[in-house]
Amino acid sequence: MNESSNAVAVRVEGFRKTFHTQRPALNNINFTIREGERVALLGASGSGKSTLLRCLCALETGDAGAGGIELFGKSLQRHGKVASDVRALRRQVGIVFQQFNLVGRLPVMSNVLTGLAAEVPLWRSVTGRFSVEEQALALDALASIGLGPQAFQRASTLSGGQQQRAAIARVLVQGASLLLADEPVASLDPESTRVVMELLLSLNQTRAMTLVVSLHHVGLARRYCERVIALRDGEMVFDGPTSALTPAFTQSLYGQAASELLEDLEEGSSVSHAVNPVVAGAVALADS
Repeated sequence: MNESSNAVAVRVEGFRKTFHTQRPALNNINFTIREGERVALLGASGSGKSTLLRCLCALETGDAGAGGIELFGKSLQRHGKVASDVRALRRQVGIVFQQFNLVGRLPVMSNVLTGLAAEVPLWRSVTGRFSVEEQALALDALASIGLGPQAFQRASTLSGGQQQRAAIARVLVQGASLLLADEPVASLDPESTRVVMELLLSLNQTRAMTLVVSLHHVGLARRYCERVIALRDGEMVFDGPTSALTPAFTQSLYGQAASELLEDLEEGSSVSHAVNPVVAGAVALADS
C-alpha cells in the first residue's frame, strides 16, 4: 500500500442487497478502502463475496433506501439507483472473474483489446478495427505478463492460468485504477495460482493499483494481501490485518465452516516484495 496516499478508492456505507424475498445477501455493510490497498474478501461459499464485488462495479444494485457505494469520491449507486455517470466510473474499474470471460475462437490479442471498448466508437469495437497504437498497447500488456508469444493464438488454446493472465492484460489495457477479482484462482492448479497471485501483487506494487480480491482460503489471503474483510452469511464479521487470521481466530469467526477456509494455511504471513520474473515487465508497461 502507498502509505502517503489518503485518497479513498472505495467507500461502502450501510449497504444492503436482497434477492427476491430471501434474507439479505448483504446486510449493513460498511468499510472504506484507500487507494493502493490490497484487500482480500474472505468467506465460505454463500457468504456474499461475489455479490459484494458485483455491487462494487454496479453490476448489481442495492436495496431501495439502503445505503450506497462511492468510488474515488463519486457516487456509484445509492438507495438502489445507479449514478448517471456510472459509465465514466466503470472505466476506472477492472473486473476479473473465475471464468476468465474470453471468447475462445478469437485471438488472445482481440480479447485483450476489448478492454478499450468504453474508449472507442461502438462500430470499431464490434468490427475489431483498432488503431496501430491500440494494438501496440495490447501487445505491450501481453508481453508484460509473459504472454507475448501467444498474442495471436486462439484464446481457447491457452491453459487456465494463461487465460486468467490474459484477462488481467485486458484490465491493463483498460487503464483501470481499481481491480476487482472474484475468485481469480479458484479453478487453477497450484503453480498457476502462484503466478496469477504474484501478478496481482505486482500490479499493486508497481502501479499502485487498488486491489480487492475474493478468496476462498486463508492461506492465500495471508500471503498476498495486507488486509482482510471477512463475510459470513452476508454480514461483515471482521475487518483488519490478515496477520490476525490464525487458525484459532478463523475457527472463532466461522465455526464448522472454518475447515473450508483453512486449507493449505501457512503460518508465514509476509509476502516477498521482489517482483516475479514472469511479471517484471509490468513495471515497464506502467512507465510507458
